[in-house]
Amino acid sequence: MREKKLDAISPIDGRYKDKVHSISKYFSEKALIYYRLKVEIEYFLFLCKNRIGKLKPLNSKKTNILRSIYNNFSMKDAIEIKKIEEKTNHDVKAVEYFIKKKFDQNKLSDYKEFIHFGLTSQDINNTAIPLSIKEFISNIYIPELDKLIKHLDKISVKYKDVTI
Repeated sequence: MREKKLDAISPIDGRYKDKVHSISKYFSEKALIYYRLKVEIEYFLFLCKNRIGKLKPLNSKKTNILRSIYNNFSMKDAIEIKKIEEKTNHDVKAVEYFIKKKFDQNKLSDYKEFIHFGLTSQDINNTAIPLSIKEFISNIYIPELDKLIKHLDKISVKYKDVTI
């Protein structure tokens, strides 16, 4: 038996890890960071679209650059955010600082003050977590349920004349 499985928090991340790999995209620590990034960036784009403060709608190139921050999110990015978190001791603040760094790299520094504008960490978490659940249900749960229903339909036809 591998020691890692003995250190697991539950059987899900222990002996069943290989069976639930597909859902780590929605429920892992990396996934939570991803969804926090997505919420922060989409909120910022919403502020721009609605001309909050000095903000104005961004052109499609800048919008695509911002969305690429979460669309191209990698393990390297997650590790970088966790390193920021070690300094800040705050998970959502680490995401905010990561985004600010990305704004600097993409010549969007003038907009940094509007990252996380008017939000609390709970606002981010209370949006990110349900979004991960929604996407899991749409992308994994319902398709698997559809497969099961189709399978049961085939079985019911095959055994339609069998009585109990």
